[in-house]
Amino acid sequence: MDNEQLDLAVRQEAFRFLKQCFDVHGEVVPYKVLSQGFQFNGVRVPLIGPQGIFKPRVLPEMPLSITTAPPVPGKPAPYDDRPTEDGVIEYRYRGTDHFHRDNVGLRLAGKRRVPLVYLFGLEKGLYRPVWPVYVLYDDPQNLAFHITVDDETLALSDLSSDEEVKVEARRRYITAKTQVRLHQNAFRTNVLRAYRKSCAICWLRHPELLEAAHIIPDSDPRGVPEVRNGLSLCAIHHKAFDKNILGIRPDYHVEVRQDILEEIDGPMLKYGLQGFQDKVILLPRRNDEKPDKDSLDERYEKFRSAG
Repeated sequence: MDNEQLDLAVRQEAFRFLKQCFDVHGEVVPYKVLSQGFQFNGVRVPLIGPQGIFKPRVLPEMPLSITTAPPVPGKPAPYDDRPTEDGVIEYRYRGTDHFHRDNVGLRLAGKRRVPLVYLFGLEKGLYRPVWPVYVLYDDPQNLAFHITVDDETLALSDLSSDEEVKVEARRRYITAKTQVRLHQNAFRTNVLRAYRKSCAICWLRHPELLEAAHIIPDSDPRGVPEVRNGLSLCAIHHKAFDKNILGIRPDYHVEVRQDILEEIDGPMLKYGLQGFQDKVILLPRRNDEKPDKDSLDERYEKFRSAG
């Protein structure tokens, strides 16, 4: 097959592989799985490499993926990849050389409208893959590319006959929705990490059953997706917290609503809710990640009013 057919076939197999990863791992995929990659005509094709703009050897010219490195608590990000106000993702050059082969390859992918994979780092060893993404345009003055996300079902579709305005509008809309999902993924990952992947109330240690609860709801402008505004809770305690069946006082003690304490029912009620009355929650080890007491106080007052 010629280079164009080879490029298309590899990308098609990469997208198929990522769908399989989601079936097994959910939306967050371990680095080891991405690094191992998939087999194509007897050749191993990784999806991630040591550099952010990554072209596996099997591809002749253009990269397959771009990566934003996971944040390290207390350290600045090596590359300030970020969403912009006009509904795109600003992705930084490799270094400052406009003609570095990685930048040239990504520029070529934009010119040819080739779909790529975006690997958004959540924490060390964990990434949220997004595909297909496209280079909208090159911004050499700011040493950056502007990236948009499209509908996964349209990856590798022939869009040459579509109106460019409609395609761009759709991609900006999907990009904005994707950014929300990425922030939600990052919030959950950071909160679960801070609480040692345990429920703060019952200490359950099965991440697949844990959720990141907001203290100040995310519907409130002050409900920022930061660890100090979060609690790692199992699904039942998250629901109980949201529905004011239980509250958490600013001194980090659990309080169960009085009518629930007086109710007589089966073992789930007795041990899953009533049994945690006045217990101290599990807290993050780092002081700057412990629940904000003012936020807890505000949320606790709502719990008291509901009771």
